[in-house]
Amino acid sequence: MNKNINTEKGDNWEILMPAKKKILVTGGAGFIGSNLVDRLMERGNRVVVFDNLSSGHTEFIEQHFENPDFTLIEGDVLDTGAIEKACQGTDFVYHVAANPDVKLGASDTKVHFDQNITATYNLLEAMRKTGTGKIAFTSTSTVYGEAKIMPTPEDYGPLIPISLYGASKLACEALITSYSHTFDMQAWVFRFANIVGPRSTHGITVDFIRKLREKPEQLEILGDGKQEKSYLHVSECVDAILFAVENSPEEVNIFNIGSEDTISATGIGKIVVEEMGLSGVKFTYTGGSRGWKGDVPRMRLGIEKLKALGWEPEYSSERSVRETARALLDLEKNPKVD
Repeated sequence: MNKNINTEKGDNWEILMPAKKKILVTGGAGFIGSNLVDRLMERGNRVVVFDNLSSGHTEFIEQHFENPDFTLIEGDVLDTGAIEKACQGTDFVYHVAANPDVKLGASDTKVHFDQNITATYNLLEAMRKTGTGKIAFTSTSTVYGEAKIMPTPEDYGPLIPISLYGASKLACEALITSYSHTFDMQAWVFRFANIVGPRSTHGITVDFIRKLREKPEQLEILGDGKQEKSYLHVSECVDAILFAVENSPEEVNIFNIGSEDTISATGIGKIVVEEMGLSGVKFTYTGGSRGWKGDVPRMRLGIEKLKALGWEPEYSSERSVRETARALLDLEKNPKVD
């Protein structure tokens, strides 16, 4: 079922304002996608969100429903006809739709193949058929696997992912770069550290808050708690994406996006405990160096390419996590999403 909001008004607006770019955001009702949509709308674009709402929330984008430059299409990228129709007349695609649950690949071996690889192929085919020539893709640090060099630069190799999620994202990157070369498209590929912030629906901060709500005297941490990873606030992630798109004009542009430091799983636990106002919490650990099959215990991305271009983050991992915990706890007090 397709749900279009302001479609007719949007078409009329296009006649009146032909200079406005039409931008398609797959997964635009999700965590990162909706934050990106907010920024694109602020910049005066015509934005079409294409989302099956399996993990996205209309509440994240409802502030745009009355804007004639905004359209929501409730559809699945696995529906080839629907995504081809959505690409008609589009100037630029931000491909954010994916199944982001890294752990899920260990129990469901097909979910990342379908929702990441097949979905990306369907989108690229729709772009090829409709003449849509520009795409920005949200990839992941997990394409590097257990990198032996840290901070890990974009030219690190060989890329040996250890999760099915990481493998699926690497396959998507390969499809995008090959389509760019074969069909004269232009692509921006962004390999993310852990992105956190308002509207987060999964991840370690969300998990810790849930666990402490259920058992405030104890926090179970997967692995040994010494896992060290980079975390970046979603506002800075969106800044970096838009900055790179505007300032890197190569046929294929690949960038890491992350903070310049790391924080441990135990460190995150301490922040969440503090922000929840708890005391005397006992930390327990499931053991082992990784939290689950496919977990990369240590990750920090090199962002020298972005810095050379003129962008660098202001947030540390600690600040990003702390502000995320505060935002999620505030949302508990004033819930907006069912």
